[in-house]
Amino acid sequence: MSEFQMKCLTLLLKIPKGKVTTYQELAHALGTRAYRAVGTAMAKNEFLGSYPCYKVIKTNGDVGEYANKRDKKIELLEKDGIVIQNGKIQNFKQVLFTSEDFLKY
Repeated sequence: MSEFQMKCLTLLLKIPKGKVTTYQELAHALGTRAYRAVGTAMAKNEFLGSYPCYKVIKTNGDVGEYANKRDKKIELLEKDGIVIQNGKIQNFKQVLFTSEDFLKY
């Protein structure tokens, strides 16, 4: 595992239940604009049970993929109390964990 991937995954542990973040917000929290690299780090997560990469969604509120199982990602998000309609997060702004939030914790 690369150092960058480990930094990405470690940040995931700061996201509280009922909140989501985006690839862009994670990148900003890491001080970079490498959004796609963050996405790659999430896709390579071998420890799905330990690092909740399902909480990372697209900037437009679309849930995106999770280990190639979109339905599983939706299930996990709903279990966390996130409301999803037509594959998008409802009340997106209210449940978004921002790069500023990462700095607080």
